[in-house]
Amino acid sequence: MDEEQKITLSIAGMTCAACASRIEKGINKLDGVHEAQVNLATEKATVLFSPEKITIDQVSERIAKLGYDVRKEQSDFIVEGMTCAACATRVEKKLSSLPGVDSASVNLALEQARVTYMPTVISPQEMEAAVERIGYHLEEKTKSSGHAEKKQAEMNKQLVRFFASAILTLPLVWSMVTHFHFLSFLWIPDFLMNPWVQLALATPVQFIIGAPFYQGAYRALRDKSANMDVLVALGTSAAYFYSLFSAYEASRAGMMMAELYFETSAVIITLIVLGKWFEARAKGKTSKAIEQLLQLQVKEATVLKAGKAETIPLEQVKVGDLLLIKPGEKIPVDGIVLQGQSAVDESMLTGESVPVEKERGDVLIGSTVNKNGSLTMEATKVGTDTALAQIVKIVEEAQGSKANIQRLADKVSGIFVPIVVGIAVLTFFIWYFLVTPGQVGASLLPTIAILVIACPCALGLATPTSIMAGSGRAAELGVLFKGGEHLESAHLIQTIVLDKTGTITKGEPSVTDVIAVEHEQELLRLAASAEKNSEHPLAQAVVNHAEELQLTLANPDAFEAIPGHGIKAKVEEHELYVGTKKLLNEQEIDYVAAEETIAALEAEGKTVMLIAVNGHYRGLVAVADSIKPSSKQAIEQMQQLGLEVIMLTGDNERTAKAIAKQVGIKEVRAEVLPEEKSAVVDELKQQGKVVAMVGDGLNDAPALAVADVGMAVGTGTDIAIEAADITLMRGDLSSVVDAILLSKKTLRNIKQNLFFAFLYNSIGIPIAAIGLLAPWVAGAAMAFSSVSVVLNALRLQKVKLQPLAKNQ
Repeated sequence: MDEEQKITLSIAGMTCAACASRIEKGINKLDGVHEAQVNLATEKATVLFSPEKITIDQVSERIAKLGYDVRKEQSDFIVEGMTCAACATRVEKKLSSLPGVDSASVNLALEQARVTYMPTVISPQEMEAAVERIGYHLEEKTKSSGHAEKKQAEMNKQLVRFFASAILTLPLVWSMVTHFHFLSFLWIPDFLMNPWVQLALATPVQFIIGAPFYQGAYRALRDKSANMDVLVALGTSAAYFYSLFSAYEASRAGMMMAELYFETSAVIITLIVLGKWFEARAKGKTSKAIEQLLQLQVKEATVLKAGKAETIPLEQVKVGDLLLIKPGEKIPVDGIVLQGQSAVDESMLTGESVPVEKERGDVLIGSTVNKNGSLTMEATKVGTDTALAQIVKIVEEAQGSKANIQRLADKVSGIFVPIVVGIAVLTFFIWYFLVTPGQVGASLLPTIAILVIACPCALGLATPTSIMAGSGRAAELGVLFKGGEHLESAHLIQTIVLDKTGTITKGEPSVTDVIAVEHEQELLRLAASAEKNSEHPLAQAVVNHAEELQLTLANPDAFEAIPGHGIKAKVEEHELYVGTKKLLNEQEIDYVAAEETIAALEAEGKTVMLIAVNGHYRGLVAVADSIKPSSKQAIEQMQQLGLEVIMLTGDNERTAKAIAKQVGIKEVRAEVLPEEKSAVVDELKQQGKVVAMVGDGLNDAPALAVADVGMAVGTGTDIAIEAADITLMRGDLSSVVDAILLSKKTLRNIKQNLFFAFLYNSIGIPIAAIGLLAPWVAGAAMAFSSVSVVLNALRLQKVKLQPLAKNQ
């Protein structure tokens, strides 16, 4: 009889008893399911099944096919005890194999794991116990306390281990170098040539300093796998125990000289410990972007309660609290200005150094700096909902995610160590039987060198360290990649589709021309006074322009909005009409003298409002959505990169073409309805192009989701940002160029790392096999190959972006 297993699944999407019945019947039909019961009230399914015949994933897939979802959660864990790519692969495989785990991704560089799982089937504690059994320590990130302190303590411990090992190893190296003819003149105390003295020096290095290698090797072999620890333990043990055997044989024969390799094992362990310390130190620098972001957060906030100011910890601030922000203070959370006026430095968010003026009703972002005035604000987003917390989350997700190119390295690392052990054994026999017949010592040296130099550490670090450094540098430049795969894929973009309003243009209409028959400023004052009570964006543009010129506006005595045409108002005994040609035609007001000017302005993509005073045409105001200062140059840079640039807008074709001409875009898709934008992107993809969509509005969200790479202008809506793969915090198109250049440079850096990691092993192993590589040199090379990979990745943190030539 098959062993039965019972699980409970939490199901989303059920609306009635029919849904529950449908799921229950669907699960019961599966071969291997003995009984299934679905409870609509608790939204849970209890399933009794035979694990030999059916898996939990198959039950979950069946529920999905029926049109419902099994609820899943995602947790991040700290992983301790990993030493190389093979370790990361083992932990990932173990987590992925657990019942109820949907997916698992382990990042060696960050020493973290991200797991998506069914909480009703498996708990984080069960995952931690499973990983503990294969020799590693797993701890949920939210519960992990003092991880940074632990890492620092571990680094300090590694440094102490190195110095202790170096002190014991130095006399062994001293005795070794005097064997070289060109250094035979060096004096050495006779007792250092004694095999038992060398044994006394080498043993603590081998079994105390080197204990973690033996522990790691034991755990790996117990789990029927192999990692770096196996290679190091095998190589150094071979040298140590052969030397011990030689010393014993020499003492039996009454000889003081013996074929000893104690210095080989000791030097290898010493150099690897030093390399691990350098590696940990360098890896710590790759996560500095997140640390810098977290340092921007304030620790306290001043809350107003019953008219009194009280300082409380940031964690206690709630949505709806009234907060007081004094000049020079950081704004603690996101919110809205209720009272006061000030300039706020938002450079940490947008990269713009010019402070932004804030007054009642304006939005404030947490961790930006209030410059010169007191503000009273209402908290609207706190904790993990604030803009800064979301940015930190995006950067962490990007650094923790796995790029496609890394999967190749993971596959190679998984099979690499067993192959290396096989090559080492074969090399030993070839040397023992053919090259140096019967000489164990001579045969051991190339064998040990192969085992030591072949460690896959560099291979495992090649991709994640570059992703960490690249995404961190991108965050500093205001470009947020939501995952390593997007950082990797952005360089493939061939076509960029740009939304017009809010992306190429500012998204706010402003007055460009005021043309009057006479008395230009007086006409503008009257028109702005008439428009004062209108909520139309064009009317607001006229009012704002008049206020910028410090004109004194009057309150209209009468006001009437004429939908689709304009307004009628009475200002200071003057009857005004402000609006379209149609409005003036209906009032039979002659404006024929201005028709040529109107046509010219409209050809430039401007909206023209005609002004009539007391039944006579007196002038016009032209309004346009002005182009962002950086748009033209950014589009030129995109074209220099060989990219096809297309403008996509719902505006009329004449306005769209006028804007496109100003910024140098040749292809325009105008009068496209919001729901049609995604179809245009899809059409371009069908032509075999890799398409990026750049937008900021709610109507851009579907197109952002459909595109190969979606880029949301950070000054746009939350929904657009949520739908996109990349968020451009600065809100201008130069960030698009930055994103593509960073992708190119990061991918180039990854390829350099992978090339040198593969080259290092493919050249190092044959050189070691033919006996041209001393084991201690192999140890040094292996230790510093990992460090060099991390240091190469760290170059991305200092990268300065310049537009590349077309062929790059």
